[in-house]
Amino acid sequence: MGLVTKYVVPFLADNWLMVATTCFMVGLVWLTLTLTSTRPSLPTATSKVPHHVNNSQQPSRRIQHVIESGGVGDDDDLEEKSSLVDPLWPDDLDHVPFIHTRLSPEESEQRSWEFYHLMNHRRSIRFFSPDPVPRHVIDNVIRTAGTSPSGAHTEPWTFVAVRDPDVKQEVRAIVEAEEEINYTKRMGNQWVKDLGALRTTWVKEYLTEAPWVLLVFKQTYGLLSDGRKRNHYYNEISTALAGGLLLAAIQYAGLVTLTSTPLNCGPALRTLLQRPPNEKLLLLLPVGYPAHDASVPNLTRKPLDQIMVVV
Repeated sequence: MGLVTKYVVPFLADNWLMVATTCFMVGLVWLTLTLTSTRPSLPTATSKVPHHVNNSQQPSRRIQHVIESGGVGDDDDLEEKSSLVDPLWPDDLDHVPFIHTRLSPEESEQRSWEFYHLMNHRRSIRFFSPDPVPRHVIDNVIRTAGTSPSGAHTEPWTFVAVRDPDVKQEVRAIVEAEEEINYTKRMGNQWVKDLGALRTTWVKEYLTEAPWVLLVFKQTYGLLSDGRKRNHYYNEISTALAGGLLLAAIQYAGLVTLTSTPLNCGPALRTLLQRPPNEKLLLLLPVGYPAHDASVPNLTRKPLDQIMVVV
């Protein structure tokens, strides 16, 4: 006891932190070894399954994939078969011959050149004539937009065509209220400065001047009759592609438009137009004829060698 009192106690008093740390590390190593030795082994893709184990007891391919990869990817990897909805198209969907009229190289070049010149005259117009545009024309340009490709052919878009003057006034009020905040607070000095030469402000007269206002909504998912959701793959890029075809169709029909993406207006406009929660506003386009005194900035487009790379 004298040795303990004389040597051990003073040593512990002077080095208690080191001793405590050492004891903790030893205990941690012992616990790790104990758990490892008692953990049951999991079968892998290459493990042999005993003959007395039936197929229902074998790990599924999905579980094997999780074990081998060390984790899971997105939520789809955890999706149970019971939660899957019926395919959008039946497995025995009929495939029919594709009918195509092949043009001569000369005719292809001529048509592509003519279409380029038509589209090169497209400009973003902010001054509209109140002259009416027939409903059938609007129907046809939206039909054209609806021919766009989409992920798994889900066609995840809704086009709302507004011609009622009172509704257009409400749309303008919502947009201008948010755009004033955008220009004064959200967008920042650089963005506002870059727009200065284009003479665009938060005031949007064209929303009530143009005979039509088209709002393009992306459907983030589909809704089945039983309330379940259907995936809409690539819904934003699919709807954006449809928007591009819509712009081309408007130009081809001899009309003008302005591509507008007003910030923070989507929820209020969705409520105004009574659209469901799965639809999100992507584009807003006034459509009509240009005012007789309409003007546009004197801009040029990049030449081909600045936008195209041939490998």
